[in-house]
Amino acid sequence: MYEVANVAVNYGAAAAVSDVHLRVDVGELVVIVGPNGAGKSTLINAMAGLHAVAAGSLAVDGRDITREPPHRFCDRGIAIVPEGRRLFVSLTVRENLELGSYRVEARRLRAESLRRVCTLFPMLAERMDAPAGALSGGQQQMVAIGRALMARPRFLLLDEPSLGLSPVIAHEMFSAIREINAEGVAILLVEQNVAMALELARRAYVLDEGRIAAEGEPKALMSQPQIKRAYLGH
Repeated sequence: MYEVANVAVNYGAAAAVSDVHLRVDVGELVVIVGPNGAGKSTLINAMAGLHAVAAGSLAVDGRDITREPPHRFCDRGIAIVPEGRRLFVSLTVRENLELGSYRVEARRLRAESLRRVCTLFPMLAERMDAPAGALSGGQQQMVAIGRALMARPRFLLLDEPSLGLSPVIAHEMFSAIREINAEGVAILLVEQNVAMALELARRAYVLDEGRIAAEGEPKALMSQPQIKRAYLGH
């Protein structure tokens, strides 16, 4: 289990996230939704070790990782697909994917992981030697997810994976996310496409102004008119 307890994250003197509690159980798919500027990306980046936590704690299987350096988060089985993909556009698809398997254990399984990524995203198998910058937005998102999977994560953090994608490609992306989760990878998904995200999730958190405003099963949240109006765009 990945557990977040009383977590606060600051940008300078400003509080971006305050007193957040959440958990992602092994094999679970959890979604965080909420308005723009709510602190969703800040929170997920902190959970990946990319932002310092000002207060509270992060723990995997009961082990506190709050003050560990970012590369240790990967050692604990955590991988992130950041908003905007952040690929090395001058490197090939293969090179970008292989960068995800730098850990000793992941490097040992690199060939197997590469086959897994190509099975999940067959289109990438045809573009392995193409520069990542030459790919479409949807294909680049496949590379970003594939790169994270090359690390052999137990917990996959996804920040806005459908951002800028057409509805058809976004649907394909969510199908891939469902398949990754079905293979046993726990997923925490930050997503603006609320309807599609809630269809996938077992549990959901609503984040507003850096705090958890509501949590529960997606159907239960969607049944609350005030939640639908205020946070879910209905």
